[in-house]
Amino acid sequence: MNKKITFILSLALLLHGCTSVNSQNEASEGYVQYVDPFIGTDGTGHTFPGPSMPFGMVQPGPDNNDMGWDYTSGYQFKDSTIMGFSNTRASGTGISEFGDILLFPFEKKTNEFKSKKLEENANAGYYQVKLDNGVLAELTCTERVAFHQYTYPSEKAKVFVNLQHGLRFLTDSLVLDSDVKIHEDQQTISGYCHTKNWVERKYFFQLVFDKPYTHKEQLPPEPRENAPKYILSFNLDNKILKAKVALSTVSEEGASKNLLKELPHWDFNKTIKDAQKTWNSYLSKVEIEADEKHKTIFYTALYHLFLQPSNIADVDGKYRGADDKIAVAENGQYYSTLSLWDTYRAAHPLYTILAPEKVNGFINTMLAHHKAQGYLPIWTAWGQENHCMIGNHSIPVIVDAFIKGFDGFDKEKAMKAMIESTTQNHLNSDWDMYNKYGYYPYDFLDNESVSRTLESGFDDYCIALMAERMNKKQIAEEYKKRASYYKNLYDPETGLMRGKDSKGNFRVPFDPLTPTSPMNNPGNYTEANAWQYTFTPCQYDVQGYTELLGGKEAFTNQLNTFFEIEGKEDNRHLGQEGLIGQYAHGNEPSHHIAYLYAYSNEPDKGLNLITTIYNRFYDDTPSGITGNEDCGQMSAWYIFTTLGFYPVNPANGQFVLGEPQVNYAKIKLGEDKYLEIHKETRDKNSDGKVFFNEIKIDGNTISYDRIMQGGRMKFK
Repeated sequence: MNKKITFILSLALLLHGCTSVNSQNEASEGYVQYVDPFIGTDGTGHTFPGPSMPFGMVQPGPDNNDMGWDYTSGYQFKDSTIMGFSNTRASGTGISEFGDILLFPFEKKTNEFKSKKLEENANAGYYQVKLDNGVLAELTCTERVAFHQYTYPSEKAKVFVNLQHGLRFLTDSLVLDSDVKIHEDQQTISGYCHTKNWVERKYFFQLVFDKPYTHKEQLPPEPRENAPKYILSFNLDNKILKAKVALSTVSEEGASKNLLKELPHWDFNKTIKDAQKTWNSYLSKVEIEADEKHKTIFYTALYHLFLQPSNIADVDGKYRGADDKIAVAENGQYYSTLSLWDTYRAAHPLYTILAPEKVNGFINTMLAHHKAQGYLPIWTAWGQENHCMIGNHSIPVIVDAFIKGFDGFDKEKAMKAMIESTTQNHLNSDWDMYNKYGYYPYDFLDNESVSRTLESGFDDYCIALMAERMNKKQIAEEYKKRASYYKNLYDPETGLMRGKDSKGNFRVPFDPLTPTSPMNNPGNYTEANAWQYTFTPCQYDVQGYTELLGGKEAFTNQLNTFFEIEGKEDNRHLGQEGLIGQYAHGNEPSHHIAYLYAYSNEPDKGLNLITTIYNRFYDDTPSGITGNEDCGQMSAWYIFTTLGFYPVNPANGQFVLGEPQVNYAKIKLGEDKYLEIHKETRDKNSDGKVFFNEIKIDGNTISYDRIMQGGRMKFK
């Protein structure tokens, strides 16, 4: 089922249909029929409707605008203007990056390179839009090559090629320098651009048309532009023009190899079918019984989960590292778009179940990044560090893989990298200050000092956990001590984590309801307030935190207050969306908190809240994701909750049991190995027990090892 959206009279009328108007006129088969890439494209979800491959390098799609927080993916559903089609972007981020090589098809001469969209249609691996200039634009791709097909109203065709274009963040220059070659065949343009935006990076490309152009015009550059812009004219015999855009982090030769290996033909429909076949292989890893609406939400969530991290190694395994040097990736895998502050919480634990074949590649990428830069990745784009967000959450991803038995990486190198990343000062961390005071004092670091302390505490816990398993007792004890630093910021008067200065005095005045971030410092919290960050230590030390509060009853009361206390108005830039009391589902620090009721005196209240969050903050419309999708994390919460368990502690191989949101699900764990999940409708007489292969599970968690054995889970 393709998703078609028609725009008439500036979006006054929206029509949804089931088939494409192009040559792809058969309904998509398999699980891709439930994928709607428009979910999350309206509002703050910041997703995009263009095609991509699972973990692919390229993401061609429409750009409505090249700058602004609403356009971090280049696209907003309600915006009816399209300025062209670029070939890279990220899904659901809060800052813009990529948008490489904009192509805009048109017929008649114009000084304004943009058009209104009349009709849009998208599915996994395919996007189509009818423009009011008469052109039908279609996009598909392989992992490293974008494939464009334009159908014109007549045989006279033009394409605007804009190499200066990019999705920008607080910059008006973007391209630092470029080197572009026009080939004699009048079909090929190649070269590189060196850009500086969220990260400083280089991309190399080969752009090839299936027909030679008859005329080329280079437009004069605007001030501070350092890359060329062309208008190419074509005479077509069938009104159709095709273009391939191959990319590489390494070289033009690398881009050319990617093109020849992945897309040696010009069969557009074959490329769509190949893409959808690959998508079906990933989406079929989970089967659920649900109505069409909930299948659409669920399989679109799986689709968003698998969009990243992106393998940016060329087909020969070469990639450009964080030190700007060329290296060869182990097993041809080097991953970027690592939004780790978001994705360590649930997306990466979910990959260990649904895409375990990728996990060693993720870890080896992190270790290679450490070797090149001196510390583990924090947030990378195109292989380059942007230092966005706080903590160093490569660490829980590595430890989670270690605890779960992944053995395709060097454990000693991993431990060394984690220790160096948490002892040697770098741009994001002052470990001397952290260890001297046992927290970050706000008078020395008036920039998210509480959040930085709490996030680092979780990383410290993870290192202690792995060191203990490796019988490195001294390291384990040192990092256990550091993991308890959160207690130094606990304010017994308010029961909250509160900023403290270097003399040990709590911050005054103190407003626990006002969120802060780098956007409105001074402040002690990261896109959240004191209430939302207070539960961060519960990711790994529920018992210690409960003792701080004074026992289980006090812990239960604090959870109840958290979900009931009236807050201030929504602030989408500070993560204050999807609110229930102080719970904000629109940002990651709250994601585990409803599951903490499993450790309280009122576990049923948690189950009811989880179901409320599940139904209230996700739907099958373009506004169906509340808050930035954040590279799969929002989707991972939905997927786990559908299945009935969640990684409150995303590094110890345990999942807190909830309640499935469907009556039946089946997870494919390997060849002929499955986990079946059954739910019996809960009523007042339910005993709340969970059985695994007919044996009752004691406690409120299930282990990764048990899940991966396969069998049957029954929730009564």
